[in-house]
Amino acid sequence: MPLLVNLRHLERHDVELAGELPVADLDLDLRDEMIEVRHPLKFQLVVQGLTDGLLIRGRLSLPLDCRCVRCLRPFVQKLDWPDWSCLIPLAGEEAVARDGDTVDLTPFLREDILLELPQHPLCNPDCCGFKPPLHSKPKVKSPDDAKTPSAWVMLDKVKFRKE
Repeated sequence: MPLLVNLRHLERHDVELAGELPVADLDLDLRDEMIEVRHPLKFQLVVQGLTDGLLIRGRLSLPLDCRCVRCLRPFVQKLDWPDWSCLIPLAGEEAVARDGDTVDLTPFLREDILLELPQHPLCNPDCCGFKPPLHSKPKVKSPDDAKTPSAWVMLDKVKFRKE
């Protein structure tokens, strides 16, 4: 169920909204293999009615299940907006669509979530990527195989015919 606010309730007083918004209702349509949203968006919001709009302020929190782009290790990155705010116009060209007396706040939450997603999630800023195990060293068959001959050495071995 989307996050709805009834405009008639705002005529008397500010409306407080708190709870969780399921992932399916966010409709994020992520196409990044390194980021998954499995947990609901937690919110604590206060909606204030203005003469020609709505002012929404509060806190948003959303954990993301990510994979590091360098080492492919899974980790959780939490998106947190302690002082989130949004001004929604109710009149003019950019007025929000109404369904009777209700306004859906979900598209505004979705937009800010998509803008905040990491482009290249890293488990740690200093992540160096994959490291080969210490005990596994390449096996050398013979001393000659240990060194890769240069192209010049190979050319020195070429014998030309004299005519």
